[in-house]
Amino acid sequence: MFNRVAIVNRGEAAMRLIHAVRELAAETDVPIETVALYTDVDRTATFVREADIAYELGPASARPYLNLATLERALIETGADAAWVGWGFVAEDPAFAELCEKIGVTFVGPSAEAMRQLGDKIGAKLIAEEVGVPVAPWSRGAVETLDAARAAAAEIGYPLMLKATAGGGGRGIRVITNEAELADAYERTSQEAARAFGSGIVFLERLVTGARHVEVQVIADGQGTAWALGVRDCSVQRRNQKVIEESASPVLSPAQAAELKASAERLAVAVGYRGAATVEFLYHPGDRVFAFLEVNTRLQVEHPITELTTGFDLVKAQLHVASGGRLDGEPPAERGHAIEARLNAEDPDRDFAPSPGRIVRLDLPTGPGIRVDTGVSEGDTIPADFDSMIAKIIAYGRDRHEALGKLRRAMANTTVIIEGGATNKSFVLDLLDQPEVIDASADTGWIDRVRGEGRLVAHQHSAVALAAAAIEAYEEEERVERQRLLSTASGGRPQVQHTSGRPLDLRLRGVTYRMRVAQVGAHRFRVGIEAGYAVRAADVELDRFDRHTGQIVVNGSRYRLLTGTHGPTHLVEVDGVAHRVSRDEGGVVRSPMPALVVATPLKAGDEVAAGAPVLVLEAMKMETVLRAPFRARLKECTVSVGSQVEAGAPLLRLEPLTDSAAETASGPAAVPVELDLPAVPEDVPAYRRSRRGQEDLRGLLLGFDLDPHDDRRVLDDYLTARRAATEDGHRPLAEELDLVTVFADLAELSRNRPTGEDGDGHVSSAREYFHTYLQSLDIERAGLPGSFQARLAKALGHYGVTDLDRSPALEAAVFRIFLAQQRASADATVVATLLRAWLREPPPDDTLREP
Repeated sequence: MFNRVAIVNRGEAAMRLIHAVRELAAETDVPIETVALYTDVDRTATFVREADIAYELGPASARPYLNLATLERALIETGADAAWVGWGFVAEDPAFAELCEKIGVTFVGPSAEAMRQLGDKIGAKLIAEEVGVPVAPWSRGAVETLDAARAAAAEIGYPLMLKATAGGGGRGIRVITNEAELADAYERTSQEAARAFGSGIVFLERLVTGARHVEVQVIADGQGTAWALGVRDCSVQRRNQKVIEESASPVLSPAQAAELKASAERLAVAVGYRGAATVEFLYHPGDRVFAFLEVNTRLQVEHPITELTTGFDLVKAQLHVASGGRLDGEPPAERGHAIEARLNAEDPDRDFAPSPGRIVRLDLPTGPGIRVDTGVSEGDTIPADFDSMIAKIIAYGRDRHEALGKLRRAMANTTVIIEGGATNKSFVLDLLDQPEVIDASADTGWIDRVRGEGRLVAHQHSAVALAAAAIEAYEEEERVERQRLLSTASGGRPQVQHTSGRPLDLRLRGVTYRMRVAQVGAHRFRVGIEAGYAVRAADVELDRFDRHTGQIVVNGSRYRLLTGTHGPTHLVEVDGVAHRVSRDEGGVVRSPMPALVVATPLKAGDEVAAGAPVLVLEAMKMETVLRAPFRARLKECTVSVGSQVEAGAPLLRLEPLTDSAAETASGPAAVPVELDLPAVPEDVPAYRRSRRGQEDLRGLLLGFDLDPHDDRRVLDDYLTARRAATEDGHRPLAEELDLVTVFADLAELSRNRPTGEDGDGHVSSAREYFHTYLQSLDIERAGLPGSFQARLAKALGHYGVTDLDRSPALEAAVFRIFLAQQRASADATVVATLLRAWLREPPPDDTLREP
């Protein structure tokens, strides 16, 4: 075995190798060191911290993982005797394998010759044809010019796939339906592949529609033995990128699976293959025919599901055969079922644009049958320079039904918040509940088709998400006003500009909603959503567990809540369903991620239709097209081609040209939906309505907000509930006495008349003392008399504040006391109404008579 293994990869792949090596060392009691090769953006990444040795390759922008000279220097200077490449970068580059051989480092993978024969998609197809594996019609070689591509396409027939021979991970692939699309895509596909993989060679093959994607995992020892360990099904894809993978395939019979395994083993043995490889096929369930796709001469991202169903560690096996070991005995048998979902930093609401950023919260699932492979930790940054993988969530069960259930639970228990970014978690949860996924009828193009029909767009709990975002925006404005009060008070003239129910425009999936929020209690809010001419209101209780998590109760219905705010954007997750809610900024288009501007197709004054491209960005080696959310005119563009922009940076400003909802919709996701606001519970007992009314009145007396749509609602509703409760024998006198006490205690801080109680010759009023206290929120510094301190402590107690040391809770309480003083006449009306009600009723019983 090796002494020092260099990891020519990063993130999750690097951690996979580190774990395998440490297990080997623990099993054999022979130390093996790992070397993390990293770039500037990963200097503090988890895999760098976990490796035994760390070596910096340079800036990520220079693409050092593809630079053989840089890698050669790193391998020599770190003293590595083996190089493990995982997947991506140089994992399928025969030149790197030759480099390792030249400098005396063992390449943990196939020989350069075997890699050239099978790893090249063109060469692999030719070999497959030789050994009798069925192949779909194709160009039978590279198409080196656009004219050659046109000629081959005419012979193959449309639709077809334009593919880079060195591509992978869904990159370097485009679907072509006609000659015009071919001309447009040829150069772009070639250039994208050259940037991502170092080779721009492309070829054409027939696009097979309605097919399943199945693949065989192979491990071979280069000494005549190859094991086909299992057949995976990776049909649930989005734009050729796998989202959900499982093993075994739910659509193949045992005989079909055996046939595929035999084909894969023949290919591996034919070229003397050593190491891990994956042989990919398309399968047509209708006519039960297979078509060979390609061979990946490396370990695949989805290898854990094969490991779980076979109990066989593929990374340890790679190291074993690379060091000269043989595959002895029989291949491990498959048992049970495993399903994997990829959790990525990408935003489904923005057409899955990469959404990198710093991970501020990361809670990954655990439990029986759950495995999580990740390369990040809380506090790490997912850089824009590499892929968007956060983690792979893998579930194992005795059968497919059990595995699906475990994966649903695990994904629901996954918590990720990316500062300025987003994840595809709720999209995956939605996928797992789709009938086509459950019955295994989804083909490789299914996601793209149904997304085009408006499915797989999460509208569930949209009204709750809007309410939560509106409350966050309200609280942010309230903090500003609180600071205004304290800063003006320090100058001797305390003042605020707090207005409850100030209108706030929020956008959700391209549609603007006008919101009004009033805080009616310490954790209670009244939220109004104006949609068209209708106003829908909700009583909301918000209980925060920490900065990001909590629970929200809307009209009596309870939900789990996860929030993250970055600039004008609120990421709100309600019971696992994610929503991106942004404050309407009058046509400002912001960057969804750190990115490079690669195209600005518009000039100032140009008009664009809803959904038309307005800017093209590149992040994580992928292009993202930003589209107009409505028909508009470009007023200003603040960036140029070649600009590097941060997440949330303003890019351009659009001037709307129409108010028509039909014209402003940019596809199915932008169409207004019926907001699923929970209904107010009916048949609530009168005494419970009375208790809720008392809470509302208490909030008013404590300086919380009036209902922005009806300032008399709280008192009128309470009086109605009070009458009904009294008729039922629930006279609420003791509770109302508590309300009067609250009013009296706060009124004691509002007296304008001097008391003269201290006898020191200086006579001040309680209100003057309170304003003096506001200057510092420090009793001793303000030199306040003991009698006022007692009054202040009594008033603060009604807000749950028992300590006079300065704190956010204390600041919030004095802010509300100040607002209550500003609204004293309205509060007096409430109390006077209660007193009149008492006078019209029989006297209280003895226990309440004296109070």
